[in-house]
Amino acid sequence: MTLDLSAGPPLAVNILDAQSLLSAFGVLGIAVVLFAETGLLIGFFLPGDSLLFTAGLLCTSGTSGGLRLSLPGVMVASAVGALLGAQCGYLLGRRAGATLLARGRSPRLRAGADRAGELLDRYGHARAVVLARFVPVVRTVLNPMAGALGVPPRTFAVWQTAGGLLWTQGLVIAGFALGSSIPNVDRYLLPLIVLIVVVSLLPLAAELLRARSARRKEAGR
Repeated sequence: MTLDLSAGPPLAVNILDAQSLLSAFGVLGIAVVLFAETGLLIGFFLPGDSLLFTAGLLCTSGTSGGLRLSLPGVMVASAVGALLGAQCGYLLGRRAGATLLARGRSPRLRAGADRAGELLDRYGHARAVVLARFVPVVRTVLNPMAGALGVPPRTFAVWQTAGGLLWTQGLVIAGFALGSSIPNVDRYLLPLIVLIVVVSLLPLAAELLRARSARRKEAGR
């Protein structure tokens, strides 16, 4: 990784801004942020989707800034952070139970917990664990909820690994592919991040539509 320091002293880090986090901490920051977002309830506000996409973008030569990341390093760091974080969240849920979520004061966190419980009830353990990876906040709270609700350890480990790899590697590769195709694409980073967050929600939307259609068919019999 190379970083251009010619612009003067570094600015304060904005933990809600992916580019600021990457400029300050590089590849290591990816692992730490994803671990916190997926393993610790206090990390529910961190920018997982935009961080992954931006990191992939900054692995290309098509960006105009001085920051350049290593694609293999980004892919490994993102996988390690997301997989270890989810497993940590699950273990915390098994040990502390639902009291972890009951103590949360954030309305956003409580809404995420409700959605996570809904996913587990509606889609079963395997599908819910995979789908949750693509929904901000839900991917934070579902892991401890899975532990608290007694999802079998083997089932959780297998499907959180599958979902985690699909989420992290998919977004990194999407950013890398776009950055490789369009010169200075980082100038359009904000609308691209909005787009990638919307796209990341498509698997859940498709599943919700499928479930709604199935319920209508059942009701029509």
